Formats: sequence, C-alpha cells, structure tokens
Amino acid sequence: MRFTVVQRILGMLLMVFSLTMLPPALMSTMVGDDATAPFLWAFALTLSSGLLLWLPVRRHHQELRTRDGFFVVAMFWIVLSLAGAIPFYLAESPSMDIADAVFESTSGLTTTGATVIVGIDELPLSIRFYRQQLHWLGGMGIIVLAVAILPMLGIGGMQLYRAEMPGPIKDAKLTPRIAETAKALWYIYLGLTVACASAYWLAGMTPFDAIAHAFSTVATGGFSTHDASFAYFDSALIEMVAVIFMFAGGVNFALHFYAWRRRSLGSYFVDAEFRFYGSVMLITMGIVVLVLIGTRFYDHSPTALSHGIFQVASFVTTTGFTTTAFYEWPLFLPLLLLFLGMVGACASSTSGGIKMIRFLLLFKQGQREIMRLIHPQAQILVKLGTKQVSERVIDSVWGFFATYMAVFAAMLLALIAMGLDQVTAFTALAASISNLGPGLGAVAAHFGGLSAPAKWLLSFAMVMGRLEIFTLLVLFTPAFWRR
Repeated sequence: MRFTVVQRILGMLLMVFSLTMLPPALMSTMVGDDATAPFLWAFALTLSSGLLLWLPVRRHHQELRTRDGFFVVAMFWIVLSLAGAIPFYLAESPSMDIADAVFESTSGLTTTGATVIVGIDELPLSIRFYRQQLHWLGGMGIIVLAVAILPMLGIGGMQLYRAEMPGPIKDAKLTPRIAETAKALWYIYLGLTVACASAYWLAGMTPFDAIAHAFSTVATGGFSTHDASFAYFDSALIEMVAVIFMFAGGVNFALHFYAWRRRSLGSYFVDAEFRFYGSVMLITMGIVVLVLIGTRFYDHSPTALSHGIFQVASFVTTTGFTTTAFYEWPLFLPLLLLFLGMVGACASSTSGGIKMIRFLLLFKQGQREIMRLIHPQAQILVKLGTKQVSERVIDSVWGFFATYMAVFAAMLLALIAMGLDQVTAFTALAASISNLGPGLGAVAAHFGGLSAPAKWLLSFAMVMGRLEIFTLLVLFTPAFWRR
C-alpha cells in the first residue's frame, strides 16, 4: 500500500470538497438565516485538513496500484461523509449530535435519502439547500467514480467497471479517453438537472424548490425541502414530472450517452437491462394501482392511479420520494415497494440497490439450470440480447448476491441485538444498504428515534451499498494488507 499517494489524493479531494460549503454559506448570508458561520467553519476545517494531508506529499506522483485504488475509493466516501457532517453538527438548527450529523451527511452523499430530521420546513434555507446539494454531488460522484476516476487508478478501475456492469454496451469504454467520458457524462447529468428544474418550475414549484428537488430527483436521492415530501405540492403535474426524471435517473448513463451522441432513442430499446427495467416498472405499477382500486383504499380511482404510479417509480429507482403514507397501504403493497427498492434500477445509474442487470442474469441462469435438468447433455448459453454472457460474469453475479445476503444477515442480527424490532431492523437495513430511504415500522417517517449505535451501523451500510459491497469489504480481508 502506497500511503503517500493515497494521502495526496485524499487531501486534494478534501480541498475540492471544501468549496461546496461556499454556495450555502453565500445563500445564508443573502437571506440572513444565521447559518453562515457553520458553513464557513466547515469550509475552513475541510480545506485545512486537505492541505495538511496534501502538502507533505504533494511531490509524490507514483502510479496507483489496484489495491491503492480500492483504498482510495472507500476512503473517498468515508472521509467526505465525515466532512459533510460538519455543518449539521455546528448549526444551531437542526441541533444534532455527531451520530445524527454523520448519518444525515452519509445519507445525502450516498443518495439514500433517509433522514433523522423532524421539522424540515422550519430549517434555515441554506441548510435545506445543502441537504439537496449533497444528493447532487453524490449522484454525480458515483458516475464519475465508475467511469472516469477508477480507470485512472490502473487496470483495476476498468476491471471493476466491467465486472459490475456486464452487457453489450457497458463492456466498452464510452470514448477512447476517460477524460472525454467524464466530460460527456457531466454534460448529460447537468443537462438532466437543468431540464428537471425547468420542468418543476413550469409545473408550479418555486425556483428554490424546483432547483432543490431537481438535485435530488436526477440523483435519485429522496431528500425534500418539506417534511411532507411531494405531498406538500399536491399537484399531479409535478408528480408526473418527477416520475419522468426519476425514471431517467435510473437508466444506465451509458445509454444516455449513446442516445445523445447518435441523436437516436434506439440505443435504449436494444439494451436488455433497459427493457427489463421498463417492464418491471410498468407491471408493478399495474399491480399496485389495481390493488389500491380493488381494495378501495382511496375514494377515487384517479387518486389511486396517481399515487400508485409515483410510489412505484420512486421505489424502483431507489429515490424515496413520497406523496402519501405508503406504509399504511393494504395487503402486501408496502413490502412489495421495499423489495423493489432492494432490486434497484439499472447499473451505472444514480440508483442504488442490487441492480436490474444482476436479477436479469440470475433469472436467466435459473432458466438454464432448469433446462439442464431436462437436457443434461445440452450446451445452453446465457445471453443478453444477442451476445453471450461469459461464465466469469455469471460467477461474479452469484458471488455478489451470496455476499450481499450474508452481509445483510449479519447486519440485521446486529440491529436486532441493539434493541430494534424485527420489522424496523429489516426495513431500516434494506432502506440503507439499498440507498432507498423510507422504511417501515419505527423508521416509516424518519430515522431520528434510533439509537446512536444503530445510526452508525446504518451509515456504514449506506456506504457499503453505494460501493457495491466488495469495494469496501475487500479492506477487511487480511490478504489485502499483505505485501
């Protein structure tokens, strides 16, 4: 492990991240909401910490090795989550201890959207903006990390990228140069954000709410500037705008890139994962709406239709916005929504969860095993579209799924040991490790009632889920630290 190189990169990251404290500080000064000092202190502390790390090793320019890359990626999220907690901890409103501040910051940067805050409408405007900004930075960060920063660390970065996102388009670099890829993805992400904010404003939001919710919608985050989330606006038009952009945020950004470069929508429909993603969303919307209408949970069918479409889109994309108390829905619907969030949307999107591509491959592998029982001598291939999926990819999917379940079980037992009931423990962990946000039981409305140890564990689960388990888990293996 070349700690000097890692130290240099983390120092640079902290210095860059410190600049994100200035926009909310400026907003606080302009509106006079008394939160300027916490942001300026956070800027100074983060900048100075970055300088202290960077200055002693600024002349070290060694090439990073694969294991250095793993360590940088993991520390990138952990260190920035801690730095992002400083304004929450120092601000008078909301009044937070260190566990709450780190939980809120981690939830923002990992685009989870779970919150410990009650009374969001009464928060200073700059704090409300900062929460949304964390989402936007985290959403963009994971895309750039996946296709721009990791390949710069050596072959390990591109290997991780390919292993995570198999498919006819996702196996290759988007452009010959990684810098060009990062720039293209930045333009797409920024363009979607501007389009979303404009659509929200035209649909009736204030400029502040439009920009703030565009940040969390495109990042599929879930934070809102209001306690009631989207129910605050009580507008079917605003909800449909959110559905469109949540769906876009859950699509593989490589497909957005190809559609933009070729000026054609054909790239979407030839992708097997996109078709599976769209099919799951449409079928589940139909089931939820039919159950709500059939049980007469709402007095009017249009209300059931609106809520059903919105909540399914919100949970499939792991955004976590709400328009109604979904946890009061009849029969199996609340648990169905939670399971949808655990599945997640497409790989290489801003969405969390296990990802559609993995479940599609698991389904196809299951089909193959059934056919092998019927025809033991047959050579049966697993295909995505017209291309064969290698056995190495199939093995990696099974390995990821098995590890995910093992880690989930261990963390679940730990939460129950901390005193949480089974429903709260299961759904809080599912919402955190899937970067979803809403849960059931005691965390249906917010996570503020949990103990400090539970919040620390769930914060760790958020980072682990955002890094696809293995990137963080590898740091705990003895082989990683051996020479």
